[in-house]
Amino acid sequence: MPAHVYSVDYFYTTVEDEPGQGCQFLKMLASEEVNLLAFNAFPVGRDRTQLVIYPRNSLWLSDLARTQGLRLVGPHHAFIIHGDDELGALVDLHQSLCDEQINITSANGVTDGRGGYRYIMHVHPDQYERAMEVLDVDQRLKPMADYHLDLHRRFEAKG
Repeated sequence: MPAHVYSVDYFYTTVEDEPGQGCQFLKMLASEEVNLLAFNAFPVGRDRTQLVIYPRNSLWLSDLARTQGLRLVGPHHAFIIHGDDELGALVDLHQSLCDEQINITSANGVTDGRGGYRYIMHVHPDQYERAMEVLDVDQRLKPMADYHLDLHRRFEAKG
């Protein structure tokens, strides 16, 4: 299977680096039915942790942030790639960006243990549109379209 490349939004926030902060944040997202494509956390400084959120629906996450007073930075843009786990699976993708002088600023990947992989890749915002062309991203495709959770956003009158 060739690699499938999707454009995704992501947001980030910073929390105190204390036990349970990430758990509380994830519980809040789940309680408001904000489904995630990916999530990452890493330390920034001595006592802070940055949480990076790749929501399936950016509007729901933005709505949650407004109602909960949560300070999110974003949306920013990234790519999620998935394909068959084979030797050199990412070489062509990286080479095509390299040939166009597009720098990958950060990336993370994992194999799924069933012969596939998932990869999150960031490029500089000034190079994002060009990277979309080089990678031939079809924006009509939805990321992770082969996965579906039957979750429905609750719409309740508040107050």
